[in-house]
Formats: sequence, structure tokens, C-alpha cells
Amino acid sequence: MDRREFDNDDDDDDVDTDEDDEELELELEKEEKWKKHYSSKQRILLVGEGDFSFSLSLARAFASAHNLVATSLDSKENIGKKYSNGLSNVMELEERGCLVLYGVDAKEMNQHFFLKTQRFDRVVYNFPHVGFLYPENSYCQIQLNKRLLKGFLANAKVLVKKEGGEIHVTHKEGDPYNKWDLVKKAEKRGLVLQQVVPFFKDDYPGYDNKRAHGKSSDASFPIGESNTYKFKLQTSL
Repeated sequence: MDRREFDNDDDDDDVDTDEDDEELELELEKEEKWKKHYSSKQRILLVGEGDFSFSLSLARAFASAHNLVATSLDSKENIGKKYSNGLSNVMELEERGCLVLYGVDAKEMNQHFFLKTQRFDRVVYNFPHVGFLYPENSYCQIQLNKRLLKGFLANAKVLVKKEGGEIHVTHKEGDPYNKWDLVKKAEKRGLVLQQVVPFFKDDYPGYDNKRAHGKSSDASFPIGESNTYKFKLQTSL
């Protein structure tokens, strides 16, 4: 056997090692990562994002955002005007593989040209609110927020997967929020409450809930006692 055959054998070993390294990297990328109720293996739709900091918190925890679709009612231009970190958050999300959609109304999203073709493992709406148009405990403000919840739940029901899909609404407790009748509205739309779990902002590093409206749109608001309500589609017996 001449020297060239030895050299060729060495080269083949190097190739195998490189391929093994690539396979190992792919396996590591496929490793499932969790952040509270959410997994990197779940297809997640985030609705009504303010400055997209909640979406970004998940993306960083997963080390990727390819499983996320993050939406806002605002235009991209308004995101830049309203939130000091809005555009930088969007940029990082997109770099991590997230699809960011603007002008998405939670009450009509199942008619969105892209969303209507998709089904999600989780549909998530944190602190749904129409904006501070009237005093928080006034009849008009409560009715507007009830209408928002009603529209969102009806649309989310269409977009969530029938098998194992969940709709999550994080909601402040106490008066006047208990007058929004979240659970009752969900039940009327064929959704069953599975679980209610306390929501703690610190569980999502970097998340900063926003008022989203008016001159203080970039300011946070106290969430006090808040819970995440998990709903599933009602299954026929």
C-alpha cells in the first residue's frame, strides 16, 4: 500500500468527524426548551403585542423564534413612535426567525390573509385592552373591553389547533376586570376553561407590559394580581 492510500484514509476520517459535528449541532438545535407554559416545539401566535418584549422574552428563552408569529394592531411606523424599544425588539425577533405582522385586529384576525391559513398550538393574548378611552370602571370602558374579548375568543377558536391547542388570556383580577366576564364569554363560544395560573412578570425576563395608548403609551402599568386563563376547544362526547 502506498503513501497516497494512507493519506486518503486520513481525509475520510476528517470528513466523518465534520459530519458528526454537524449532526450534533442539529440535534442540539432540536432540543426542546421551555419557558413557563410555552415550548420551542409549539407553534405560538402572540396577539396584541405592545413593544414585542413578551415575544422577545420567549425567543431568547428558546434561542430561536422560528416557532413564533407575533402580531400588533399598530403599524410598524407607529411601533417606532410609541415605544422606545419597539423597533429594536422587532429587529431582534426577525433576526431570530419570528414572523412579525402589523395591523392585525384581534377581533378579525381569522380573516387575515396569512393567519387564516395557519393553525397554532397556543394563541396568547396578554392583558387585552382597547385603550384608556374612559375611566377604567365606567360602563362604556367595560363594554368596549368585553367586546374585544368576545371578538378575540371567537377568532382564536378558529386559529387554534383542535387537538391539544390552547388559548391563553392573561387578565387582571378584581373590580372592574371581573365584570368583563372572560370565562362566561369563552364558554359561550365553545371554549372550556382548563386551568387558571398566577402570572408573574418576572418569569419573563425583559417583558415590559405597556399602556399602549395616549401620551403614556410607552409607560408600564401595575398588573397587581393577574392570572393566565387557559382554554381549550370543547370536544363533543
